[in-house]
Amino acid sequence: MNIYADNAATTRMSRAAIDAMLPYLETEYGNPSSLHGVGQRAKEALEAARADIAAVINCTPKEIFFTSGGSESDNQAIMTAAERGRRAGKMHIVSDKIEHHAVLETLKKLKKQGFEITLLPVGQNGIVDASDVEKALRDDTCLCTVMYANNEIGTVQPVERIGAICRERGVIFHTDAVQAVGHIPVDVQACGADMLSASAHKFHGPKGVGFLYVKRGIKPERLIEGGSQERGCRAGTENVAGVVSMAAALKESAAHMKENGERLTVLRDRLIKGLSAIPHSALNGDAVKRLPSNVNFCFEGIEGESLLLLLDDKGVCASSGSACTSGSLDPSHVLLAIGRVHDVAHGSLRLTLGEDADEAQIDYIIGATAEVVSYLRGFSPVWRDLCAGKKQFIL
Repeated sequence: MNIYADNAATTRMSRAAIDAMLPYLETEYGNPSSLHGVGQRAKEALEAARADIAAVINCTPKEIFFTSGGSESDNQAIMTAAERGRRAGKMHIVSDKIEHHAVLETLKKLKKQGFEITLLPVGQNGIVDASDVEKALRDDTCLCTVMYANNEIGTVQPVERIGAICRERGVIFHTDAVQAVGHIPVDVQACGADMLSASAHKFHGPKGVGFLYVKRGIKPERLIEGGSQERGCRAGTENVAGVVSMAAALKESAAHMKENGERLTVLRDRLIKGLSAIPHSALNGDAVKRLPSNVNFCFEGIEGESLLLLLDDKGVCASSGSACTSGSLDPSHVLLAIGRVHDVAHGSLRLTLGEDADEAQIDYIIGATAEVVSYLRGFSPVWRDLCAGKKQFIL
């Protein structure tokens, strides 16, 4: 059996997304900035896609700006708020310790430029306490950025409460919704976001294209200098084929979101129950307030990399955390933030299900994981020391 369970890293393009893209690769290849008919048809397609995306997240088309993906969207949102803050003499930013590196690395850059950064802790369940956000905001705070749903452990944050707090205090609120858009209902009005980031390849669209929602009244800071595309806020010829495909993928995902979410939640809970039966294992993140497709576990006494390679041999594609840090030897910053010690954090497994998952696949994953964990523990010196009492079990 071959099972792709790494959908948080990327998803397979849907047929609808592919079909929507093809004409703009083959026949409707015009530049939307051109005044002739071919170019204007491309522009019309671009604006129709903008309207379709806006409808899904409940905003106006003029509040949608197209980017190359989630990382660029995060960067542009943060730099926009930071530059507004700099001009107003507000140099304080609030975020949290489990953000995606696209956020954390941008904040590190700003810290070197004189900004003060407050990174809030999260609970053992991987959720930011909204009251901590409220306490952290100051008169000189120019931005609060808290992700909608975590890319590693799948926890869904209380963004509506955080957005309301920021609105009351007059602080710009940005949320990285890359893992949420297309999978759970996202309404920018309800969550109070001033800016929101999304990426097409997380909801069955193509790689290399995404969007940034920016509330009317805020002008995005240009990261790329050049032409006047995207209303002067992002230079460069628009990726028309990618944008049209993204809109088609998002419309389809939104249309089936409720039924897919309900079915995946049942399968997710079945998988959690099965993996919990493996001795000295633990679920990472809240058991309920998490994405319908996300399961993240730690297994004591093993290395996550070996687990992934052996699961791959058994036909299960999984990961140990963010695909953006797969080459790093350091344990996940997210797992460390929720209190996992280094040795345990190294033995992590992230399984993110696709809409085609079924009970047979779930049961196969459970059996394969239990078998591989047992095999790896069989020749692990750490496991031998734990069993001999030379070290204490943590999980």
